[in-house]
Amino acid sequence: MEPEVPKPCDPKYYELLEELQALDFVLVELNLYLDTHPGDFQSIEQYNKFSQERMRVAHEFQQLYGPLMNFGHAFSKYPWEWSQTPWPWQV
Repeated sequence: MEPEVPKPCDPKYYELLEELQALDFVLVELNLYLDTHPGDFQSIEQYNKFSQERMRVAHEFQQLYGPLMNFGHAFSKYPWEWSQTPWPWQV
């Protein structure tokens, strides 16, 4: 049995993760829609608006709690944060 990963206590941690999940869901759905309706200007505007909002929320999360993704998709503060748990997908 794997040891239990400690979870952060800060409610904002979970609030931001939930907001990111909701934004990701909207972006996936809009992406799928736009694959079949590439000329829908209003949906493209929505996609771009939600993409900007996701970038803002992800930046806020990463400033407070560390990177969401590695391999050049997020910065790390000093010291290297990837060795610290829990990672967002573990909570």
